[in-house]
Amino acid sequence: MGTVNQRGGKLFIDFRYHGLRCREYTKLDETPDNRRRLKKLVERIEAEILLGSFDYANYFPNSKRVKEFSSINQRKARNLSRTPRFADFTETWFAEMSAQWRKSYTKSSRLTLDKYLLPEFGNEPIDTIKKADILAFRAKLVSMPGSLRAKQMSASRINHIMMPLRMILNEASDRYEFVTPWKNIKPLKVPRTEVEPFSLDQVKTILERVRPDFRNYYTVRFFTGLRTAEIDGLMWSKIDFQRRQILVHQAWVEGEFVPTKNDGSYRAVDMSSMVYEALRDQHQVTSDKPYVFCNSNGQPLSHQTVTNKVWHPLLRHLGFNKRRPYQTRHTAATLWLAAGEAPEWIAKQMGHSTTEMLFKVYSRYVPNLTRQDGSAMERMLEQHSEKTPMDEE
Repeated sequence: MGTVNQRGGKLFIDFRYHGLRCREYTKLDETPDNRRRLKKLVERIEAEILLGSFDYANYFPNSKRVKEFSSINQRKARNLSRTPRFADFTETWFAEMSAQWRKSYTKSSRLTLDKYLLPEFGNEPIDTIKKADILAFRAKLVSMPGSLRAKQMSASRINHIMMPLRMILNEASDRYEFVTPWKNIKPLKVPRTEVEPFSLDQVKTILERVRPDFRNYYTVRFFTGLRTAEIDGLMWSKIDFQRRQILVHQAWVEGEFVPTKNDGSYRAVDMSSMVYEALRDQHQVTSDKPYVFCNSNGQPLSHQTVTNKVWHPLLRHLGFNKRRPYQTRHTAATLWLAAGEAPEWIAKQMGHSTTEMLFKVYSRYVPNLTRQDGSAMERMLEQHSEKTPMDEE
């Protein structure tokens, strides 16, 4: 049974925890009132020890024994837990889930597990991971450095790391019937990414100055809104010259064909005159190959190679701001909007299931809501090409 004692006129308490004798000194003077206060404290501590809810750190956060007892409690929890270690369950979960994932997502998830989650939680019984542990882990990520140009990891990257942790804990809680610690934990707020499309004059300059063997490629990118993986995996069998449509049914990701990003992305994109002529011209070059745009070996283009050896050098040469090739997709959307095309038609071309994303991302580029079907873009291109230097003055 715990006792209250004094040394040098100051009180201390004496009790046993995990079979070890504990003495914690106070700055309270030896008085009857202080003794009564400490006696009640000892009684409360012993009651919590009996119930198994005592946490040494809550009472004596500065004590040297906090770390010792924390380690003992963790070992006891592992021995008493009815659930597997986080690492063991995670491997089972990963094997089950990866069967339905894309190769690229499987690869990125494996890296996240190996680099962040398993080192942090691997040895813990999965039902002993608490909400405080999750938040402490996220706080640790916030303090980690990001890319070579970023002082700290971005909120978007942190959210991507936390996502499999949430999935693992929620799945384990269902299987082993414990309350998931992932309650009221919201993802970090990600700053809105502003689009930076090119103007029509800039597009014309790019197409005039780009390497001739990539002029058709960028014409299609700028005036169809195709994603990089969609145009890199584009095959001649998906080009319908008669109906003037590009059938987007697959994407080229990590060296393999995968389904389109979502159901809405499985679509038919209408060809403008410029796109039609560019593809006709390209057909004379690569019609003997399965892919519309390909390397010298007839294989799909490597987007990293094209970006580093063609796209970025061209932008530097023209004095344009450095931008991701994905801005060609944003450019297509903003040009369609500027031409007055119907939002529903644009959303369909982009592969969006609704116009919500269109207005959310490109709202400031919507001049009106006239309903057209693609002809407005044709008229704008024709009018722009007919301009003379005198007109521009």
